[in-house]
Formats: sequence, structure tokens, C-alpha cells
Amino acid sequence: MALTTAGSKLASLNAWVESVAALTEPQQIHWCDGSDAEDQALKLLMVERGDLIPLNPDTHPNCYLHRSHPSDVARVEHLTFVCTSEREDAGSNNHWMAPADAHAKVDALFAGCMRGRTLYVVPYCMGPIDSPIARCGVEITDSPYVVANMRLMTRMGAAALARIEREGSFVRGLHSIGELDPDKRFIMHFPEELTIKSIGSGYGGNALLGKKCHALRIGSYQARREGWLAEHMLIVGIENPAGETHYIAAAFPSACGKTNLAMLIPPEGYREAGWKVWTVGDDICWMQQDDEGQLWAINPEAGYFGVAPGTGAKTNPNALAMLNRDAIFTNVGLTADLQPWWEGLDQGRPAKDSQGRDFDPANGPAAHPNARFTVSAKQCPSYSPVAESAQGVPLSAIVFGGRRESLVPLVFEARDWQHGVLIGAAMASETTAAATGAVGVVRRDSMAMKPFCGYNFGDYFAHWLTFGKDGAKLPKIFHVNWFRKGSDGKFLWPGFGDNLRVLEWVIARCEGKASGQATPIGFLPTPDDLNLAGLDLSDEARDVLFAMDPQGWYREFEAIKQYLHDFGSRCPQALIDEANLIESELHVLQPGPQASAA
Repeated sequence: MALTTAGSKLASLNAWVESVAALTEPQQIHWCDGSDAEDQALKLLMVERGDLIPLNPDTHPNCYLHRSHPSDVARVEHLTFVCTSEREDAGSNNHWMAPADAHAKVDALFAGCMRGRTLYVVPYCMGPIDSPIARCGVEITDSPYVVANMRLMTRMGAAALARIEREGSFVRGLHSIGELDPDKRFIMHFPEELTIKSIGSGYGGNALLGKKCHALRIGSYQARREGWLAEHMLIVGIENPAGETHYIAAAFPSACGKTNLAMLIPPEGYREAGWKVWTVGDDICWMQQDDEGQLWAINPEAGYFGVAPGTGAKTNPNALAMLNRDAIFTNVGLTADLQPWWEGLDQGRPAKDSQGRDFDPANGPAAHPNARFTVSAKQCPSYSPVAESAQGVPLSAIVFGGRRESLVPLVFEARDWQHGVLIGAAMASETTAAATGAVGVVRRDSMAMKPFCGYNFGDYFAHWLTFGKDGAKLPKIFHVNWFRKGSDGKFLWPGFGDNLRVLEWVIARCEGKASGQATPIGFLPTPDDLNLAGLDLSDEARDVLFAMDPQGWYREFEAIKQYLHDFGSRCPQALIDEANLIESELHVLQPGPQASAA
């Protein structure tokens, strides 16, 4: 591959690259332009080095398999730090290290780490290249695998560099695979400097610095400083038979069906009636408010870095359909005829596992449980025609959700913005015995941002509240729970495509066309308010999914208040007041002397 040391028109960028080169001592420097020729040359280089395995050209043209080191297969939260001048600014939701100490620790590992390697300069744009909501960055890396993935995941190359040169500012990301030593692995974020330093890992979430590192940890800090929101949310468009499309952003913790909802396929009756679902994004949402208070959203990413295991024709056919060309697979199994394979596919059989060994069930699954695919968003069959809109899409609703086997109904609506922020702050999932040794332990993950917020959660909640100005045309806020179980331990709601029935009510509420019951926790539908035609819901499901348990919710709000108090003086008093108000309303509904005493 022809390498170039040509730099940028921006002196500050050139100076930074030169300083990094002096520290890391690469053999050569290459400024990435994002071209097809560059991409193919890099992939050929990785094939020659054994870093990529070409897959079956007949079934998966231009697809490759990458196997990472067995010790480097996931994000490492315990080695991920937010380095602010004051510890309290990072908050108890982050691991903190003083910036000077963090720089010293990680720069010692960067010293000489690129000897014999190429330093790649990767300019990228998070969001449509001409969007005022988009922000740019430059990642320096010694990993061609990172370059190839960043090309799929961001708008990377010459156009991004041109925007950086016009604006004169960018997030600085320095990455090296280092020695792939877990004891020499750190992911450091310096929000006040708009800088990221990551060493010792080649795994996506640790190495693709435009993703969680920039788009959420640094992005959330930028957003607070500049007056917008950077969130761990999907963006989906729901088109009704009249041709009207409403856009919804939704936040879910892991294992709660986020990607499935983003690529939802309507039930047959809905499809026949003309309902359509459009995917704008499956993971990250940046939102900016216009002069009327309307929130407009973009997907800062350009591709999907999705979990392969469990993706199949029944669970997510849209995701499966985009993986037969121009994709990179990481740590999946391999069939005898060089097709990617993972648990959840209903065809083929593995010959090799994720480590390249002959497949033996005694060694565990063929694909690593966190095996990934990287692919351009444009290959998704439900890709939205407005996904590249510079203005973004107007949000009608924001949906929060968790995995709760008990207590939480199928869906409820916040009574106003402040109440909705409380719902997001309090969102949680229940653990299982298999995962934790205890059933029903509630773990709160505010706005699904616990691993990703780049500053103190109390300040984060306060920032959310600033959008609730009088007269603002804000989206309504809802909470959903697809995972309520019945007395037999089975799910009461079918989920998947049938979740559109819930979103239809959500949209109707946004239009003022659907009724809802007022309760202390918000507005709930009755079974008659949802289109349940063709569903065989049990009597228990109808009774439980649409009901509010005052005693259970009273206990829940005691726990929510304790959670808020854990953030001390940084937690906005308005949220505590909101929780107190709801708790008092629930107190009145308690049976016996307790209620009369109120």
C-alpha cells in the first residue's frame, strides 16, 4: 500500500500528529482518505499478515473474519477512566484518575509502542458530514483493523478532514494495541481536554474511539457544555398507513432488545395495513433543540457494530439480511466452506470456533458470546431514507425500558418532562440467578448510560431538566417493559414485532388520539386501548400487563429515592421533589391504617 506522510492544512492537527509520532516512534505515517482503494489495500495487508481471513466469496463477497486475542474480547469497564480535574465532576458513576497521573501512566506505555508499525491518522465525522449536530474527531492508531472498522462505523476520510480544517477543532483520540497485555490496558478519557487515550486492546469498544469513547463519554460532556444531548439510544421511524412517520428514540440496557426494536418488522396484519418501520440508528442518538423546543436527532454512527450470537431469521431478519456482503466479523465461528457461524443461526454447522480450533462443544460455543459484526448501516433493509439528513429527524417520543419480571407494567407515559426525566433516571433491570446468584436484584442504569456518561450523573440529570422550558415542543416520555412474567415463569407479552402494538399507542398518545388512565406512576392504557387483534393473551396477562400495584410501587419509590440521594448535593432537588410527590400519592393508596394516617 502506498503510504503518505502528507499532513493537514490545520497546524494544530499536524503538531499533534508529530508529537504523537515522537512519543510512539512509528516506522511510517499514513493519513487515511477513506477511499475504496485504501480499504482494499489495508485488507490485503491484514490477510497477508494473518489478521483477516477472507470468507466464502460466493456466499459472503468482500467479507472477512478477524480473531482477537482471547483476553481481548469485550469492553473493560474496570480499566476505563474519566479523568477530570475534580473527582466529583466525574461522579460515582465513573472510575476517576487525576489527569496528570493518567497522562503519565498511559504515556509511559505509549513510549515507543509503534516501533516497526504504521501510525494511521484517521479523521472522522460523527453524524452526517454537513449536519450542524455532528462533531468530528481524529483517531491515531497502529491497527489497520481499527481503520477498516472506523471506515464502516463513521464518515471517515477526506470529507471529514476538510470539515475539521474548516472548523479548527476536533476530539483527539490516541490508540495503540500495545502489547495486548491486560495488565497494560487502559482506556482514559479527558473530557476537559476533549481527548481519549486507549492502549493495550484491539477490541471494538476499546479501540474504535469514535464509538462509546467519543460518541458517549466525551460526547455527553460536549453536549452538556454546548447545550445538547448525547445518548445511548436507538432511533426508529414508525410510518402509519396514512404515510405519516413518527420518530422515537429509545434507551435500553443490554439484553433488552434494543437492536431488535430498531429493526422491528411489523406483524402481518400491520404490514398488510401499510405500517412500515424505518431504522435511523440502533445504538447512539445525538439530540439538539430548535428555537421552538423541538428535539431533532441524528445517529452519529454510519454503521452497526452488533452482537452476532442470537441474531437469526426469527429474532432479527433485517440484521441477518445485511450480513451477506461487505462486512467484518469478529470472533465468530467458521463453517467448513468458510461462512461465518454463530449460535442462533438456523443453518450450517461450525467447523472452527472463535479461536480457530476445531469446533468441540466441550470447549464452549463456537462463537464468542460477544462476537461482533461490523457493517454499513445502508445495507439494512429497513434503512431510513432520512438517516443522512443534516437536520436530523424530529422526535415525537422518548422511550425508556428495562428488564423487569415483576411490578412494571407493559407501558406507561410520564405526565410531563420532569416526571419523564425521573423515569429515565430510575430505569432498571432485574438480574437472574444464573448471572448473579440472586434472583430479582434491581440494578439501576439511568438512561442506559451508567457505563457511558462522561461526567457526574447528578449533573447529567440536571442537564436533562434544562430542556423542559415552558412552551417547548418536547417529545413525550414513556417507559416499556417487554419482560413481565406470569405465575408460570413465562413471559406474558410476545415481544419482537408485536411491540409495534405498544408503539402504536405511544404515537396515538403523542397525537392526542388515545386514552390513558391517570395513576401516580403515569398514564397507563387499558387492554382495550391497544390493538390486540390476533394475540392470544391470557386473562393473567391482561390483568397484569396493564395494572399498577400501589404497594409494590411504594416500595420501589423508597428505593428510587435512596438511589437519588446517593448522588448527594449534585442530584437536582426537582427530581427528589418529584419522587416525594409520587411516593405521597402512592401512600394514599396503601390499604389499612397507613393510608388513613396520611
